Amino acid sequence: MGRVTVVGAGVIGLSVAHELAAAGHTVRILADREAAASTSGMAAAIWFPHDVKRSAQVLDASAVTYQRFQRLAEDPDTGVAMRAGTVLSRRPDPDLSWTRAVPHYEPLDPARVPGGATGVRCVVPLIQTDVYLTWLRTAVLALGVEIRTAEVRSLAEVQGSEKPDAIVVAAGLRSAALLGDDDEVYPIRGQVVRLANPGLTDWITDQDNPGGLTYVVPRRHDVVCGGTGEAGSWDDQPDPETEAAILRRVRALVPELAGQPVLSRGVGLRPARSSVRVEAVPGQALPVIACYGHGGAGFTLSWGDAARVTTLIGPPT
Repeated sequence: MGRVTVVGAGVIGLSVAHELAAAGHTVRILADREAAASTSGMAAAIWFPHDVKRSAQVLDASAVTYQRFQRLAEDPDTGVAMRAGTVLSRRPDPDLSWTRAVPHYEPLDPARVPGGATGVRCVVPLIQTDVYLTWLRTAVLALGVEIRTAEVRSLAEVQGSEKPDAIVVAAGLRSAALLGDDDEVYPIRGQVVRLANPGLTDWITDQDNPGGLTYVVPRRHDVVCGGTGEAGSWDDQPDPETEAAILRRVRALVPELAGQPVLSRGVGLRPARSSVRVEAVPGQALPVIACYGHGGAGFTLSWGDAARVTTLIGPPT
C-alpha cells in the first residue's frame, strides 16, 4: 500500500495523516470542514482520558501521546505547553489508571481540596487548539499531504473517485454511518464558555462536582470553562441557562474568575462509543481502518492511535 485516503480532518485525522506521510505513504485528506470548525476546535484540549473507557489500548495510546506532546512543548510555535494542575474526584475509589503515563504526580492534602473530594496534582500537556491545529495542518502539508474539502457520503464514493490503496475513517460522529457496521456511536454534548484570563496558569478539573462536570483550563489569552457531558444530545447551540450554571461552578472553584468578561461560547459534540475503535474493518473491497469513538479524549489519544493506524496499514509498497 502507498496511497491512503483519510476521511476526517479533526485532530485524529490530521495526526493519522501526519504519521502515514512520515512513514512514506502518499496521503490525501477528505473532509467537509477544517479542524478549527470541528469538535477538535472547541476542545479545552488538556491531556486527560475524558469520556472514554480506559482500556489497556487507551492507556497505551495516551502514554504515547503524552510523550509526543512533551517533546512538542519544547517548541512554543506548536501551541503545546506542560502545565501543572489538579484533578478532583468525589468517588470513594477514583480511577487513577491514567497516572501511569504521568512522570510526576502527588495526592493533595485533603485540607487543600473542597469538602468530600480528593485530589491529585500533576503536570500534563495543555494544547492551545487554534495554534496547535494550525501548526499540525502546516506540518501535514509540509509532508506532502493533500487536503481536499469534500463531503464524503460513502466509502464507495471514495473508492471510485480517489482509487486509494487504503482508507482510514476518522470522521468522528459520521464514521459509523460511513462504515455502516456500527450502531454504538453517540454524541456527548459539551458546552464551554471562554473568559478573559486574569493571569491564571494552573488548570483544574472537578469530574464529580455535584452541579455537573466542571473544569477551568487557562490558555495564553483566555480560560476555557466547562462544562457538560450530555450523552445522546445533538443540540449544538449554547444554552444560556447552562452557561450561567457553568459560570457559577467555575467561579466557586476559582474565585479569580469573578468579573472576567465572556469572550466566546460554544458547543462540541464528542464522538463516543462503548470503546474507542481502532481496527481493520472486515468485508471491505480494499483495506479500511476505523479510527474513531474517542469521546472527550481525541487530543489525549491522537498520536498513540495515529501510530497504531500506521502499524495496521503497514509500510508503503
